[in-house]
Amino acid sequence: MGDRDAAHEIASEAFTRLLSKWLTVHDPKGYLYVTASNLVRDRWRREQRDRKLQARLEETTPVSTPACDPWLHDLVERLPERLRTPVLLHYWADMSVAEIAAALHKPEGTVKRMLFDARARLHGWLEEDR
Repeated sequence: MGDRDAAHEIASEAFTRLLSKWLTVHDPKGYLYVTASNLVRDRWRREQRDRKLQARLEETTPVSTPACDPWLHDLVERLPERLRTPVLLHYWADMSVAEIAAALHKPEGTVKRMLFDARARLHGWLEEDR
């Protein structure tokens, strides 16, 4: 890992979990070791997934992106993060709904709903400006 903050976070989480089960744990040292090992492994896997997703996004993003109007960029930036991410992946990174669902670890129906909600908000904002 090599990150002091991450190590501190993992150690704190391991001790917090130990304290929450203090009355039922017979071997605190072993419990801490296994818990910390699992937390490190989970963090490593999450970082691996993030690196793969980043590489995939770099592959699908065109080198020269067409210029977009600043007002459109501002509208998309006003969306909450949970709606902005699928919009950016779908319309800017040109990812399919299935690819977005896999990348975000969400069902395809949820991604479709998020895109629908984002388009509805954007449409509402456009109507307000008229």
